[in-house]
Amino acid sequence: MNKIFLHMEGFAVLALCLFLYSQNQFSWVLFIVLLFIPDISMLGYVLSNKVGAILYNIFHTYSLSIVVVIGGILFSNSTILAIGLIWTAHIGMDRMIGYGLKYPTTFQDTHLNRV
Repeated sequence: MNKIFLHMEGFAVLALCLFLYSQNQFSWVLFIVLLFIPDISMLGYVLSNKVGAILYNIFHTYSLSIVVVIGGILFSNSTILAIGLIWTAHIGMDRMIGYGLKYPTTFQDTHLNRV
């Protein structure tokens, strides 16, 4: 049952980001182009599972993406806000489909389940 709530939470975050992105009338081309950029952090797995997990987790935690969103709001910078919303949407999408933060053992071991 806990997994269901975590998936629902990811969906809610994704839906909220899509709504806010739409309300600000940002470019959907930019959204599609940048949506999977955080996954470049998986390249850390080329070095080792530990480095890969650290890099992946840095780019897949809500903390940093929300700081970017807040920065965009505080500085009235629509580009920063758009990037923060896209980044947060990516994380929500990952959580919705079951990708969680990684353990240093292997890419498949996450805080949500084994992928």
